Amino acid sequence: MEYKDKLKIAALTIASLAALSSVIFLVTSSSKHYRRRRRKQQQQQKQSSSCYLQSHQKPQLSFKRVLLDNSFSQFKHLNLHAASSSNFHPYEADIKALIENPESLEDYYSDHQKMSEFFSYVWIETETQLKDLAHTLSKHKVFAVDTEQHSLRSFLGFTALIQISTRNEDYLVDTIALHDVMGVLAPVFADPTICKVFHGADNDVLWLQRDFHIYVVNLFDTAKACEVLSKPQKSLAYLLETYCGVATNKLLQREDWRQRPLSAEMLEYAQTDAHYLLYIAGCLIAELKLQDRDNSNCPNDKLDFVLEARRRSNMICLQLYAKEVEAFPGESAASSIFSRHLNGQRGSSISYETQDLVRCFCTWRDLMARVHDESLRYVLSDQAIVLLAVKVPTTPEEIFDTIAEADLNVENVNLNSSLPSPSPVVCSHLDDLYCLIKDKKSNADEVLLQILQNCLGPNGSCPLSVYNYALLINCDLIMKNRLVSKQSPVINSKQVARKASRELFVQKFSCKSPVYHNCRIYANDGRLLCYCDRRKLEWYLRRDLAKLVDDDALAITLLFEPKGRPEDEGNDFYIQSKKNICVGCGEGSHYLRYRIIPSCYRMHFPEHLKSHRSHDIVLLCVDCHELAHAAAEKYKKQVAKEFGIPLFVRKVVDSKEIPVISESSSSVMNVEETGVSPLHLRTAAMALLRHGQRMPLKRREELTQIVMQYYGGREISEEDLERALLVGMSPHERRRFEKKRRFSSKHSTEVILLDKEQMGAAYTMAVSTTGNSLEKAVTKDGLETTEMESTGHGPHGKQVVDHILEEYGEDGIRQFCQRWRQVFVEAVHPRFLPAGWDVMHSGRRDFGEFSVYNPTNKAPAANT
Repeated sequence: MEYKDKLKIAALTIASLAALSSVIFLVTSSSKHYRRRRRKQQQQQKQSSSCYLQSHQKPQLSFKRVLLDNSFSQFKHLNLHAASSSNFHPYEADIKALIENPESLEDYYSDHQKMSEFFSYVWIETETQLKDLAHTLSKHKVFAVDTEQHSLRSFLGFTALIQISTRNEDYLVDTIALHDVMGVLAPVFADPTICKVFHGADNDVLWLQRDFHIYVVNLFDTAKACEVLSKPQKSLAYLLETYCGVATNKLLQREDWRQRPLSAEMLEYAQTDAHYLLYIAGCLIAELKLQDRDNSNCPNDKLDFVLEARRRSNMICLQLYAKEVEAFPGESAASSIFSRHLNGQRGSSISYETQDLVRCFCTWRDLMARVHDESLRYVLSDQAIVLLAVKVPTTPEEIFDTIAEADLNVENVNLNSSLPSPSPVVCSHLDDLYCLIKDKKSNADEVLLQILQNCLGPNGSCPLSVYNYALLINCDLIMKNRLVSKQSPVINSKQVARKASRELFVQKFSCKSPVYHNCRIYANDGRLLCYCDRRKLEWYLRRDLAKLVDDDALAITLLFEPKGRPEDEGNDFYIQSKKNICVGCGEGSHYLRYRIIPSCYRMHFPEHLKSHRSHDIVLLCVDCHELAHAAAEKYKKQVAKEFGIPLFVRKVVDSKEIPVISESSSSVMNVEETGVSPLHLRTAAMALLRHGQRMPLKRREELTQIVMQYYGGREISEEDLERALLVGMSPHERRRFEKKRRFSSKHSTEVILLDKEQMGAAYTMAVSTTGNSLEKAVTKDGLETTEMESTGHGPHGKQVVDHILEEYGEDGIRQFCQRWRQVFVEAVHPRFLPAGWDVMHSGRRDFGEFSVYNPTNKAPAANT
């Protein structure tokens, strides 16, 4: 029995060991399987988080010398003179000399033989070939130039090809292969003795500066010649077909000019543009000369067509490339989306959460575009941003589907059909986009720093390049300093408070959307009249006074004959496109409108010297605005002293208590002696109303005499005291005071009389606070005055303008404006003024048949 028990125990032990071994085996096997699966998931995650640029090479990433990276630093121009600023045009003196004394074109176009239709070209791709080309071009008096750009797969864009044509040969310069040595051509392009022919050079001139520090000096722009000649169209395609009988496919301009080798069709297109340009220029110059001869018998026509075309062309050369730098990445894009894509959801329907998401997506897109050197529309479309912010997808798969859905609904299918959706950038960095939605981060600074670290940090997933390396250093330091200043208020509290106040001012008063839309208005003969905003275009279209130009939403042709032409009136400023940047320093993140001629004077100018005149309204950043405003206020005091007309009202008197002022000086002096200071009047009235019954009798009598002096010495009532409280206040001050005192709006101030000794003449005015009705009073001259003249500078401004008109006429007003422009230039030293802006600008204009400023149109409106 004992033996059997031992056998049972042994069997049970063996069974237990076997079971335990099985459990251990299963656990071990399961653990190994889990580790293998975990490693596989980690590998997949690592593979999905790696950037697409690791396996995709972009041509521009091979550049070793880049003048403009994707950081937030400003572009530095070529500095020929170490003592001067790098933001001044290095060849400004040469260009201005050509503008003031343009050379004759006889030396360049003594003959213009038609170019052959069958031609060869030289492909330039080595540095030796480039140097030989520079040497060849230096021996020519004129050559034609065109460029091809690529912007879709680049944040700022770059020049992919330059076409140069002489009378003997055509050259195609591979600027991708020769990017780092393109400066070899700079001396030839800057040579003032060699004429460079472009068509529509406004952008080409800036692109050459941006990419190669190549500055064009001595330019003839065939597009400007078309403007002077009033051609029905000024496109290069129109000129090629008109003068050469050659048709081109302009859709090729949108091709990817980075590809090598270029297709035969692209090569032919590129060569054609430059090949015929010299011949076209010769034809246009011949027509310009013919116009000069035809108009030689017209003494009233002062326009020299050839010189005008040369002058306008060389004005383009004075432009300087400016990098648009925002205060915070994506802010302007978000503002644009709010105005363009969420118009139907304005107001309370747009939740703060949606707005924050749009801003975060715009920030993310901006950073991704900078890091990967891609355009914004390639990374993520505006429509996708809107749909993401509205739908708020909760999974990566939903984000994927939402972006694809938005891009399918884009109206302009042709423009986006070749773009992958979602883009490789989104696919590689989907986690960042998902976190933005999941966490709903509102601190954009933290978002920015985190994205930069994820992409470009020590363990970043994106490769470093000449385009994004400075972004990491530059932006990281800036944003960390901003975070430190927010988290450490004890450090330099005054500076932090000042900075916060400045940012609040910028947020509150800066323009919330682009000011210049650069829409174009053409006359019915095809001549460009001006650039304007969209509202102006819509004004003409609603009244059936214009039609769209070839379905171009940014251009219209007038259906009536306009009154005059800008070039005929010496107003070239109005036919120049304008940038939404500070004209002083080039700041593009924020700007305010600034009136160079103070409103207190300009509002009293004759209508034809001020209406629809934007020459003296410019954009300035807060810092430049402060400089300009300080200089203007200082100069106002100088004007007041010069004309003997104080800036502010000194004495007032109630019009009901004085007789109509005659021309006799004695009457004037008697009226002036009754005047009283507005401040003293209001102080006395307030004291009498509040404490009149409690103050000493002598003091009450003194204050009563002050108020009685305003009312002509008669006895005063409590109602008189209440009306006296509003005398001399601006409309804003009155509204604020009435709201505080709960006054009825029926109370009004009456007539204000200024002391002749301080104002130069007796001057009366009446101001009503009853809505829009204006009580009127008679001045020394028998003129009627209105509410605007009681607002501090009003009387001063009107008297100065009246004095100038009486003594010097309209020429005096023009000289007065020129003085103010000079004050502005000396205070701000603007480097980014639009071409055509001039201190000596005339400012005159006539009003057409349909203008609301036409006297014949204003009279009926006044009677209704």
